[in-house]
Amino acid sequence: MRHTIGKQTTIARRTELSGIGVHSGKPATITLVPAGNDHGIVFVRTDLEREVEIPARFDHVVATELCTVIGAAGASIATIEHLMAALRALSVDNVLVEIDGPEMPIVDGCSADFVAAIDDAGVVSLDASRKAVRVLRTVRVENGDAFAELLPYEGARYDVTIDFPTGLIGRQSYVLDLDADTFRDEIARARTFGFMKDVEKLWKMGFAMGSSLENSVAIGDDRVLNPEGLRWNDEFVRHKTLDAVGDLALAGMPFIGHFRSYKGGHKMNWLVLKALFADASNYEIVGETVRRAHSAGAVGVSVPALSPQKA
Repeated sequence: MRHTIGKQTTIARRTELSGIGVHSGKPATITLVPAGNDHGIVFVRTDLEREVEIPARFDHVVATELCTVIGAAGASIATIEHLMAALRALSVDNVLVEIDGPEMPIVDGCSADFVAAIDDAGVVSLDASRKAVRVLRTVRVENGDAFAELLPYEGARYDVTIDFPTGLIGRQSYVLDLDADTFRDEIARARTFGFMKDVEKLWKMGFAMGSSLENSVAIGDDRVLNPEGLRWNDEFVRHKTLDAVGDLALAGMPFIGHFRSYKGGHKMNWLVLKALFADASNYEIVGETVRRAHSAGAVGVSVPALSPQKA
């Protein structure tokens, strides 16, 4: 069977976006720069004495507590998942992301501003074939009753369920077959969220220093505190789906498969990618006209999610 996935892309011109980090509270500016064939998504810290490039791949993840952090050579960049989701959803394969600090700007807590910046810059095709990772066997990670798994599937499906012990959220599920228009309309504007009862604890840990009603959905004891309310009744699970798109983009290429999670998050998303790539029989890399090496089998693997929160 032959699988056509098209040519690699980049953005047509440089574009810039500024804001504050939701956890650090510090200002940050990013510049998206066009890049050539097989460059991938690479971040570079421009504020350091020596610029450090950090590829946006699962093997460069250094922390997954409340956000996804990548690092290399002693430098790191936090909260990359919302930009990564926008790049993956809009099928942008190659970009250099220049950033002048250790955390991405949160803007309004979702991917909408990143989508707008990419749309404004434009997306252009390159001459090299895009590559994708096709899931051949079910791979699953577990932690108590929580799990994340990747299954064989001809497409890119995200199937996310959350379950919080509060009537304001409760159990919510969302299924997304990823394409640019659906992401723009149904996912990109879903904001990050948090519980007011946790704020003081997070501040003591150095998190949420830049969080506000301008960039997060704040959940009180019995109501959503944002004056405008929710953008959707199920905005919470839509945001978790957005996070999953961004975290799985750390495969370094699109994936062909079905992602499912229950009570998941950044850590579980990262661990299931690690489990996928840990065994070459779990997947194959396909290009524009690459013939499948073997068919998807029924055998699966299950890996306990026992690694610590910080990678």
